Amino acid sequence: MGVALGLAGMAVPLAVAVAGPAQAQARPLGRSAGAVTPVSMAASSCTTTAGPYQRQAERFLGRPVDGRQSRADCLAIQKFQIDHGISPTIGYAGPITSGVMSLISAQKAAGHNPNAAKKCPTNKGRIACVDLTRQLSWVQDGSRLVYGPVPVRSGRDGFETRTGLKRVYWRNINHWSTLYKVAMPYSQFFDGGQAFHSIEGSVWSPPGSHGCVNMRKGDAKKYWSLLKNGDDVYVYGRKPGT
Repeated sequence: MGVALGLAGMAVPLAVAVAGPAQAQARPLGRSAGAVTPVSMAASSCTTTAGPYQRQAERFLGRPVDGRQSRADCLAIQKFQIDHGISPTIGYAGPITSGVMSLISAQKAAGHNPNAAKKCPTNKGRIACVDLTRQLSWVQDGSRLVYGPVPVRSGRDGFETRTGLKRVYWRNINHWSTLYKVAMPYSQFFDGGQAFHSIEGSVWSPPGSHGCVNMRKGDAKKYWSLLKNGDDVYVYGRKPGT
């Protein structure tokens, strides 16, 4: 499951030059150059079959909850899939669609108190917290919430974002990944090749990044303005599916 962050570049440190930055695909799955537009998809490929998570999808989308697939149900589910980079976009309420809906529900439940469980340390001054389980990040000054929480997309299975206490060590507002041949705007590296940065497309699109913490553009840009080299980053939890 994204987009956003920034600052001026320096000479690339050895850790980045050797390992290469971790990066997610910039385009959501199922959305490529020349892909069918949402309008034509809705007109031609909406399934009549109810998926195993039909009732959950109906409830999430505010549809009548009856467990039966109507044309309106399918179009609503299909739009959700298109908006969140879920493939295939046929309006079928399967496990991937259900997983993204559950994740978004958990993110909404965090409200304005994402650190209610006190899992991110508050004795560090300025710190960026990353909860892999809920795919959320926020910035704190001690116990005071400064920004967020905002949705993020961390590393997929096999490319997990590493947990623990880190520190921002290098920033590059217009970074380019030589490993994955893709732009990484507002990059702030905190662990080897892993960094906060913005992506195009949806931060909810599966399966995840190659280890970086992907953000929407506005959120990444705000993180760029809030963080600096030496600021702490604390990563904890476990991304669903890894």
